[in-house]
Amino acid sequence: MRCGWRIAGAAMALLFHSTLTAQNFPAKPVKIVVPFSAGGAVDVPARILAQKLQEFWGQGVVVDNRPGAGSTIGAEAVAKAAPDGYTLLLTSNTHVISGNLYRNLSYDPLGDFEPVMELGNAPNVLVVHPGFPAKSVAELIAEAKRRPGQIDYASSGNGSSQHLFCALFAAMAGVRMNHVPYKGSGQATTDLLAGRVPVSCPGVNNVLTHIKAGKLRPLAVTSQRRSMELPEVPTLAEAGVAGYEATLWIGLLAPKGTARAVTAKIFADLSKVLGRDDVKKALAGTGTESSVKDDRQFAQLLREESAKWAKLIAESGAKVE
Repeated sequence: MRCGWRIAGAAMALLFHSTLTAQNFPAKPVKIVVPFSAGGAVDVPARILAQKLQEFWGQGVVVDNRPGAGSTIGAEAVAKAAPDGYTLLLTSNTHVISGNLYRNLSYDPLGDFEPVMELGNAPNVLVVHPGFPAKSVAELIAEAKRRPGQIDYASSGNGSSQHLFCALFAAMAGVRMNHVPYKGSGQATTDLLAGRVPVSCPGVNNVLTHIKAGKLRPLAVTSQRRSMELPEVPTLAEAGVAGYEATLWIGLLAPKGTARAVTAKIFADLSKVLGRDDVKKALAGTGTESSVKDDRQFAQLLREESAKWAKLIAESGAKVE
């Protein structure tokens, strides 16, 4: 009986400590690791939210870019960080894509993290350099069939959404294209704009300015619905690739073992920030639509996305070169 009371007492003490810690969170600066290069589809929203959270919390919020290896470098750093809520990972579906592409990872993309929340999603856009002959998805498919394996497409790296979204397009369209991975979206965009690589599937916000300036030609967006930033551009499904849908979601993860009271506090505070009109407007300007899902909903999304991409990777034959 005494042993039972001791166990119950220890559990109550732990719960009290976690609750007290959460109430005082954050008591020092928070680091948000973005496993992509600066200026990308995840980095720009991260910086908007970091600034707003810093104002809300009255504590520093630092964005730490750790790009490379399909987001696995940054994810590994967070997986090994102290589970106290002060090191977080803001990532995309690249997180679960890479879990199915890369072998011998030192962490489990699902098991070594605590889901905090999904906070937004955005489509990518299939674009070509203006010098490339295709002016529609149908013309791109025809050109790729005429020159199988000879048309290059750029991505921000192996396992990135740009890589897999284009690979999925090629597989579903029944064509072969050549993947050219770069170390970040900035380098990929530079060569795309120069015409050295004619095709890509970047995030809308990455290339919106270039599209409006006529430096890139948009053929279709990857989402089920048209982009609010490019309403005149059809979806890939509308453009003839029936059933195509791939949307980049953005979500927040904490190291495994982070107290739920702490992750719940982060969720509650960030939800309040995301509910503000100025924040919604700022995110919309990046092509990101606010989409709040709690830890349980986000955990379900992670499982579903992991299974989805595992199947699509197997069917498309996509791999890390």
